[in-house]
Amino acid sequence: MVHQFRNNGYNIVLDVNSGAIHVVDDMTYEIIQDYEELSKEEIIDKLCSSYDRNELADAYEEVEELVRGGELFTPDEYEDYMMDFKKRPTVVKALCLHIAHDCNLACRYCFAEEGEYHGRRELMSFEVGKKALDFLIENSGHRRNLEVDFFGGEPLMNWQVVRDLVAYGREQEKLHDKKFRFTLTTNGVLINDDVIEFANREMGNVVLSIDGRKEVNDHMRPFRGGQGSYDRIVPKFQKFAESRNQERYYVRGTYTHYNLDFSEDVLHLADLGFKQISVEPVVAEDSEEYALREEDLPKLFSEYDRLAAEMVRRKKEGKDFNFFHFMIDLEGGPCVAKRLSGCGSGTEYLAVTPWGDLYPCHQFVGNEEFLMGNVWDGVTRTDLRDEFKGCNVYAKEKCRSCFAKFYCSGGCAANSYHFHGHINDAYDIGCELQKKRIECAIMIKAAAAE
Repeated sequence: MVHQFRNNGYNIVLDVNSGAIHVVDDMTYEIIQDYEELSKEEIIDKLCSSYDRNELADAYEEVEELVRGGELFTPDEYEDYMMDFKKRPTVVKALCLHIAHDCNLACRYCFAEEGEYHGRRELMSFEVGKKALDFLIENSGHRRNLEVDFFGGEPLMNWQVVRDLVAYGREQEKLHDKKFRFTLTTNGVLINDDVIEFANREMGNVVLSIDGRKEVNDHMRPFRGGQGSYDRIVPKFQKFAESRNQERYYVRGTYTHYNLDFSEDVLHLADLGFKQISVEPVVAEDSEEYALREEDLPKLFSEYDRLAAEMVRRKKEGKDFNFFHFMIDLEGGPCVAKRLSGCGSGTEYLAVTPWGDLYPCHQFVGNEEFLMGNVWDGVTRTDLRDEFKGCNVYAKEKCRSCFAKFYCSGGCAANSYHFHGHINDAYDIGCELQKKRIECAIMIKAAAAE
């Protein structure tokens, strides 16, 4: 399978199954377009009014050489591999600890209902958190490196338990030959010097939630009384990012129908000094006024193109920054299984509620249909686990013939469920945006290689 596209003046050809990427001239681009359908003579006859016949013949030979070398039109050899992968024993390697089902903000798009997750407000106790870490150790098999994300609601509302669980995890590392990587996601309201110092010592990554420009952020991320949060959090985030040497963190925003010009929000965050930035599309039903709609896609595509071009320009000026959705590894990246099966929700990755229930991920929490067990009894819904284990790009008809499948891994199972009623489909608007981001990311790599 080959995917061809033009972006910001570059003609790019992606050989999907090998991962090879070629930046070509117009003539070669057009030859490749017809290579599988027409013979050499037919292609030359078709294009000879625009290009020299001898040059067309030479370019065609170069394309054939790439095909023989396994860099163009390579076959898909991974479907059988994924069938074997599903038979492997399941180990758990990561937990999303819902340390607080409560929040001090009232974000308008919050899927967690201001931290309640369709249930009740509650803070996780140290005892439940300890049992969650024990569960992770017991179910991690021979895997040494484990990950725990302190999530909410707002985890800083239960900060002492976070600190105590990190201390407990460090003790258990020595006893079980494990290594915990702790991460934290916060809205920043309660950040202080103690939080910064502790996180810099113990947290492998910190996610700082902010949507961009003041008017955008304060419209969607207010306090419960309606006042905005921007002025309160920006100085704290700037201090936090600098204290981590602009590494091992990212500011994470959400754009909606209200700010389709979201590239302005990305650049605003860059201008505030942040070097690690993620601004992602909201996922919401059409009934919500802030939801993205199909008619928004052309504008969003142009915003991604604009952002990519601006990032190329800024890099040349020494003002570069990382944009999460344009970060792509063309040399290696995740292993094949990871590329094809995604985040591991429901199998390798689970969410834990404040009272110890297990769900496939944070976006399923509160939906009793997806209650998988608890930290005392383990995973009791093995049928659910097996269903998620079989969730990969070959189980999704929309993904099998999509050029993006090795980069998006089939998309989010929760989004599929919320829009189509089962996990082996794909959220269509999300797919279109993901494909555009991949094209932009490849273009940026092409520009850097010049």
